[in-house]
Amino acid sequence: MVEALRDAGVVVTGAGGGIGAALARRFAAEGARVVVNDLDVGKAQAVADEIGGVAVPGDASSIVSEARDALGGTVDVYCANAGVAFGGEEPGEPLDEKSWAVSWDVNVMAHVRAANALLPGWLERGSGRFVSTVSAAGLLTMIGAAPYAVTKHGAYAFAEYLSLTYRHRGVKVHAICPQGVRTDMLDATGSAGDLVLKPTAIAPEDVADALFKGMAEDRFLILPHPEVAGYYEARAATPDRWLAGMNHIQQKWEEAR
Repeated sequence: MVEALRDAGVVVTGAGGGIGAALARRFAAEGARVVVNDLDVGKAQAVADEIGGVAVPGDASSIVSEARDALGGTVDVYCANAGVAFGGEEPGEPLDEKSWAVSWDVNVMAHVRAANALLPGWLERGSGRFVSTVSAAGLLTMIGAAPYAVTKHGAYAFAEYLSLTYRHRGVKVHAICPQGVRTDMLDATGSAGDLVLKPTAIAPEDVADALFKGMAEDRFLILPHPEVAGYYEARAATPDRWLAGMNHIQQKWEEAR
């Protein structure tokens, strides 16, 4: 059980489906007042209607002020969940700089902008909770999706920075790092996702369960796939061996094309 969620003001970006919708439903079930954000107006409104929340559609980078107004002036929990993934259809296929720029803006800078808008109020009152949907790719990597892997590393690093800088001032930070989750984004990963992610993919509701367990235990790192902890340790302890293993997966992907 997570304390102080009843009547809390919660914002979930990218909540028109997938992990975001699951998080919005779970927070609403715990009695929170939830702002549902998504670029897709219809999807945002549908989830908001379902849970008794408020739809604030639009770019996740710039909705804090409107979301705060919708919640009566205070955001207690902000879930930076919106994300994008770009990958080549062929192994080694280069991506244009626009794909990199969009990935950086959505997967990293949207988190930075939200934190910049929220931190002054949170630090003044001595409380606030920032939830960053990262990915196991932010701890490890992902074949065939360089912008995604690199920017998710950035999102994780920023969440770490927030936690180490502000935890003594009442700001709680959580980084959710699942592997495959059964969402539209997973379907869009193509053959690389089929090889690496789909065999162990979990439901979005499992991610929400993992977050709430982690919040109750006041943990920063949330691993809906517990085995990721071992992979992360191996990456740090024996990087060449780990890279060789990842290269083997890369070769399997190339051979399957």
